[in-house]
Amino acid sequence: MARRPDLPRRLHRAAAIVAGSYVLVHLANHLAALGGIATHLACMEAVRKVTRIPAVEALLLAAVAVQAGSGLRLLWRRRGQRRLPFARLQALSGAYLAFFLVVHVLSVLFGRAVLHLDTNFYFAAAGLQVNPYPLFFVPYYGLAVAALFVHLACVLRRVAAGLAWGSIALGAVAAVLIVAAFSGVFYPVDLPPAYRATFS
Repeated sequence: MARRPDLPRRLHRAAAIVAGSYVLVHLANHLAALGGIATHLACMEAVRKVTRIPAVEALLLAAVAVQAGSGLRLLWRRRGQRRLPFARLQALSGAYLAFFLVVHVLSVLFGRAVLHLDTNFYFAAAGLQVNPYPLFFVPYYGLAVAALFVHLACVLRRVAAGLAWGSIALGAVAAVLIVAAFSGVFYPVDLPPAYRATFS
């Protein structure tokens, strides 16, 4: 008889369903930036009609907190026990995702509550437009997207190895496209002064 997952693992999986569903929608929104800033903003406004409902936003924030906290707990508990490549990839990608989720959510909340900015396309693009900050934000954003798909691949490998490698490849492509769009590779990004000022 298979042993049931313990509480931290069950919490981690439950939070992953909630937070992961939003993150995938969020990434799709960022990929919409390939069609231009207006397309990205229109997609974001449509998503916000749901995610900015107070109860929904509270649920998402709680899911992120539980996901990061339980993930770090599992990471610490199994330290030194991982020998297989995918187990190590799962640990490394999970650790980076926990770091990114906490920093990213706090920065968005800070932008909204303290800086009084609309945390839209320009809020994310600002760090990629003002030198020398792209040196930090290019890997910061790129690794976050890649880590998400690597972490997903570590789950998919139990179903089929091909799905796992496909997820990793898809993550690499998505990371490049999203960072390129927000960096102004496909079209000029005229950053409003209020957003530029956050990095001045």
